[in-house]
Parts: sequence; C-alpha cells; structure tokens
Amino acid sequence: MADHTELIHVGFDNSLALNRVIAVAAPTSAPVKRMVQRGKQQERVIDLTSGRRTKAVVILEDDWVALIAITPETFASRVASIRQSSDAAA
Repeated sequence: MADHTELIHVGFDNSLALNRVIAVAAPTSAPVKRMVQRGKQQERVIDLTSGRRTKAVVILEDDWVALIAITPETFASRVASIRQSSDAAA
C-alpha cells in the first residue's frame, strides 16, 4: 500500500482520498438512502455535488458518507486509470 494519499477527482474541483473509500453505490436503493439519512443526522455527510443531482454515494472510513455527481461507473473508471498510471510509473 502506498504511503501517500491518492486523491480522485469527483467533479467540480472536488477530490476524495482514495485510501479512505470503502464502497461506491448508486443512491437509489433503500439501504443506501437510509445510510445517507443516518449520516445527515450524525452530521457525517460530505456533499460534493455542487448542487447537482447525486449520482453516487461513497462510503468512507469512520462512518462518513460522500455524495458525488458522477456515476459509480465513472468513479470506478477513474480509479482504474489512477491504478494503471501508478503501475506504469512503478
């Protein structure tokens, strides 16, 4: 594991620390909606949508939840791109 924090761009000049991400999910399922609601109640939601529609929910360490305006597929492809470029550099 890298000893530095990799940031992943999630749109609108916002980034997330990739090493803190546990899962990425679509915001439409009832369990994910409950998780977001619980996060809001506990003040552990980071809204990175810049007012746009939430297309993915990122579950982070320590019960934090991030709302992003890119799809889970786009997020995954950006992670793959970061991994590929770091493998090429090694």
